[in-house]
Amino acid sequence: MEFPNVTALAQANVYFDGKVISHTLLTASGEKKTLGVILPGSYHFGTDAPERMDIVAGSCSHVLDGTESSIATTAGSAFEVPGKSGFTITVEGEPCHYVCSFL
Repeated sequence: MEFPNVTALAQANVYFDGKVISHTLLTASGEKKTLGVILPGSYHFGTDAPERMDIVAGSCSHVLDGTESSIATTAGSAFEVPGKSGFTITVEGEPCHYVCSFL
């Protein structure tokens, strides 16, 4: 995945004692995205706006708030999370690299 003509914010977003790290990208059209890496573990995130998580390397599983189904997601796949909600993401083995788009 490439993003031409973006502004990258140099300061990282660091979560869960450094086990999830991302950087914010602002596109020329005004979109906000983050790209980052998730180390092995299980983490819960809340959402304000709807999000799309594109997995670009590695794999993970996720459970959307209000559901019990764990869904596996591999590189080249994506999942969406409603706004004002959340999800738990679990990574086992190799780190999971992602791009999060705020919809």
